[in-house]
Parts: sequence; structure tokens; C-alpha cells
Amino acid sequence: MKRRKILSLLGLATVSGSLAIACSNGNNTNTSAAPPTNSGSSAKELVVYSGRNEKLIGPLIQQFEKETGVKVKVRYGDTAELAAALQEEGKNSPADLFFGQDAGALGAVQKAGLAAPLPASLLNQVDERFRSPAGNWVGISGRARTADYNTKLVKPADLPNSVFGFTDPKWKGKIGWAPTNGSFQSFVTALRVSQGEEKAKQWLAGIKANNVKTYGNNVQILDALSKGEIAVGFINHYYLEKSKQENPQIPVAHHYFNDVGSIINVAGIAILNSAKQPETAQKFVEFMLSQEGQEYFATKTFEYPLTKGVPTASKLKSLEEIKSPKVDLSDLNDLQGTLKLLEETGVL
Repeated sequence: MKRRKILSLLGLATVSGSLAIACSNGNNTNTSAAPPTNSGSSAKELVVYSGRNEKLIGPLIQQFEKETGVKVKVRYGDTAELAAALQEEGKNSPADLFFGQDAGALGAVQKAGLAAPLPASLLNQVDERFRSPAGNWVGISGRARTADYNTKLVKPADLPNSVFGFTDPKWKGKIGWAPTNGSFQSFVTALRVSQGEEKAKQWLAGIKANNVKTYGNNVQILDALSKGEIAVGFINHYYLEKSKQENPQIPVAHHYFNDVGSIINVAGIAILNSAKQPETAQKFVEFMLSQEGQEYFATKTFEYPLTKGVPTASKLKSLEEIKSPKVDLSDLNDLQGTLKLLEETGVL
């Protein structure tokens, strides 16, 4: 399997769930055949390895180029493959920055000793939950896990406060999930980190026993919800927000948990030790955390802006209101352990 090869390349430092099979909003399978190089480049040129899709962030990078005069060469690709490439290249990597779709990828790069310390002026713009405690990466945008539900089939008062509540037999045949999807696997990794292996195993077994319906990705889950095929689906929040732009009357709403069920994961940036242009790289991070950059993520990708004081573009529950446990997102790098558990429980 492709993801097994990636894990082999990463060695002991594995990557998190969102790296295995990317969620459709955030990753790109169009990995460049060869990395760009910045040999002979000036201080006005950056090389970025991006696990974020070109369609997603390309316009914002173009705006950065326009406003700063800095030329940005981007290698787009699967986040796991890029993290593996960085480990293979080591100090010889041409990359200045790694824009990871998932905090686990950033954690893997950090733990491999490839990420440079970021200045406090950048780190302090973001709540400590959404940056590396070691100071080697910073979150740029966030996404919350939710249990979206069909408002014609479910009353809000009937929804459990804990994700473990869905193991109750009364939800039998009513739930949908996408276990091959990276965002789901990131959640399971967070479940393992925060609750332990045994409780994570119990949750997976309990949901499976409820005849959960399996889908390929979050988009399919949302479609099934809107049609009433399922009553509840485990999903990332921004899919519904995007769908509402085209269909404001879609009969689906968010339900947030008071536990790890509503873990907030981030896409973020690390400046690499191999950076040829570290000061210019810092300007790139500053731009992504600026009002302009954060409003882009709020209004174009429907993610949570992470810079303090920048509001979401829709009536989402605020990050402060979401009661997910405090987890070092760098620790969401054990994809191998999550895949093993999913296979042991028969989920994969």
C-alpha cells in the first residue's frame, strides 16, 4: 500500500491520520515529479513544500507574491509524501517552508529535527493550543470535528455530549463515517492520545456494532445526510459551511461535543533548518497570519482563522466555546498505530 511505503520512509517518526488519505478539501495528489530548487536564488525567492492543494491556497500565495515581490516556488503534493521527502533530503532539502495540511505532519518534521525555532512574534499570534509547545511550527487555519445531523430526523436535545454516546444501541443504523479518510484517522489518533488505546478500541467497536454506514469521504457523508440516508455523520465542519453557500436550506446542522469528539486540528507552517531564506520565510508566515490571510481562510475555505481577533465568516461556534481536551497536536503523528488499531477492530 502507498501509505505503508510512506510510513517506511518516515521511519520511527510516523505521520498523522490526515496524511494517509487526505480529506478532499485540503490535500493534493498531484505531487511534483521533482522538487523545485532555489540554487542561485536571491533573497526574493522562496521554496515551499505544500500539502495544501494549489486550488485552495494558490490564490493567497499569488497575493503574497504581488504584495511583497517575493517569488514563491511551490511543490504541491500529498502531505505524507512531502514529510517523507523532507526526511530523506535532510539538510540538503531545497525547501524553506513546509505547509502541512495536518498537525501530525508538522509534528513528524519537528521530531525529526528538521524544523527551526519560530520567533515569539509569530507564535504568540495564535493560541497555544494551535502551535507547537516546542515553538517549531504554528497553526494557520483550524477545522473542528463535528457530528453533523439531519435536522428532520434528529432533535438537538437527543444528541449526546460525548462522542462515546453514539455507541448506545439507539443509534443503530443511523450513523455514517469514512474510516479511510485522513481527517477521521486524525480523530482516532487524537482519541488514542487523549483517552488511551483501550477506550479508543472500545469506541470503534461500539460504533461498528451499531451497523455504521461506511462512506469514502466527508463529501459523501454530507450528501447522505442531506438525503436522509443517515441521521448523523462524523465529519469536518467546513464541508457543511461550503455547502450552505450553494444550498442555504440544506437540512443539516453541526453538533459539537464536550470531549475529543470535537478535536480541533490545524494546517500550519514550519520554517525548515534547511531554509536558504529564513527571514523571507518569516515574512511568508506573517502574511498567512495577517488579517488578510486569516480572512481568506475564513471566507474562502470556511476554516477557523487562528489569529486572535479575526472572526469566522459564518455563525460557527467559536473556538473558545468548543470544549475539546488539551492535546499537543504534534503528538498526532502516530498514523501507524492508528492504522493498526483500525485493522485490528475490522474497521479497515
